[in-house]
Amino acid sequence: MAQGNCNCGAVAFEIAAPPSDVFVCHCSICRRYTGTNGIAVVICEKSAFRWLSGEDHITHWQKPDADWHSWFCQTCGSALPGENDAARMFIPAGLLTDNAGALMVAHHIWVGSKADWDEIGDSGRQHPGAFQA
Repeated sequence: MAQGNCNCGAVAFEIAAPPSDVFVCHCSICRRYTGTNGIAVVICEKSAFRWLSGEDHITHWQKPDADWHSWFCQTCGSALPGENDAARMFIPAGLLTDNAGALMVAHHIWVGSKADWDEIGDSGRQHPGAFQA
């Protein structure tokens, strides 16, 4: 089991099974969302995810010309877990408060649209677009 929370602690969650792989998305949407080179996330099935507190502090934004959403704490602005497909939750890896030491970046996705200044320096597999298992 893993748990996490936002910066102010208003929103907390847990994942029934410990996460394993970290995926780093380098697309332009994720770069703008974070203001960095992308976003590192762990992925779990929706059935393994549970909010512990603060659901009333969650707000979201939908990109007008795409079916892409971002969720964040309306108090502190921290990125929060969300769903961009029907089966899985995408959890920003930096929110995890335990088991984080065992995680490794396994995949870099949308590398084909990464920023010119972004240099990938770990051993995670690089995919030009979406992850294909």
